[in-house]
Amino acid sequence: GRSTMADLASAKKTLDGLVKAYAAGDATKTASLLGTLKVAITAFPALPPLFEQTPTAVEELTLARDVLEHATLFAVSQQDDAAAERNFNQLRPYYSDCAGMIPPSPRQALLTGLNLLRLLVQNRIAEFHTELELIPAEAHDDRHVAFCLDLESSLMEGAYNKIFAASGSIPTPDYAHFMTMLNATVRDEIAACVERGYKHLGTKDAAKLLDVDAVGMDELAKERGWARSADGGAFVFREEAAPPSAKDIPSVRLINQTLLYAKELERIV
Repeated sequence: GRSTMADLASAKKTLDGLVKAYAAGDATKTASLLGTLKVAITAFPALPPLFEQTPTAVEELTLARDVLEHATLFAVSQQDDAAAERNFNQLRPYYSDCAGMIPPSPRQALLTGLNLLRLLVQNRIAEFHTELELIPAEAHDDRHVAFCLDLESSLMEGAYNKIFAASGSIPTPDYAHFMTMLNATVRDEIAACVERGYKHLGTKDAAKLLDVDAVGMDELAKERGWARSADGGAFVFREEAAPPSAKDIPSVRLINQTLLYAKELERIV
């Protein structure tokens, strides 16, 4: 017991340093201290899967949970999605199996939501729903979890404008990385629908639809090899014998309906 208590005291000091380094954005120091702590907690007998009833079990479990929470958040901040997944999988038992053993974590909803968001971004919808079933019903109302539920229903509806709008109301800056990825995926999807569904499309309508400014529109058009009309006012996807007149260029509202319709058709087929 004495050696565990000494290890615990030393680990607590290191954890304080980790929390400060992470808050200060010192990636090198954070990574180094996380490495030290992950080794240190392997010596704690109270942790899963053993769950030994040691006199310091509550402290051991709480400290290990704090370490894994920071490891997950740090992995996301470094855009290391594989490490974020690994760390969250190690963290999960502290939220489920340890629920009655230690006080709840103030970061639990944030990290639970972050994991849901990652699964959405990676298009792992079945796993998203499996995770959701593990989350107690009362947690669904928390803003972090509710944000992900709203996103998922917008994705299923093909209501992409709502996804772009959600980027302005993320519940925590920790979600920015995955939201950027989700927006890029959604833009690709819209661009692919436009290429399939339109002979030509006004550049302003395209920019509005893709939720990009003029510079962003130019970059996206270049990336996808979109050709412009002679006057530069439209993108041309398939050449026509007669030049397109203004009335042929559908409004954004019509495009949105068509995209929704295309999504519905894809789902039915």
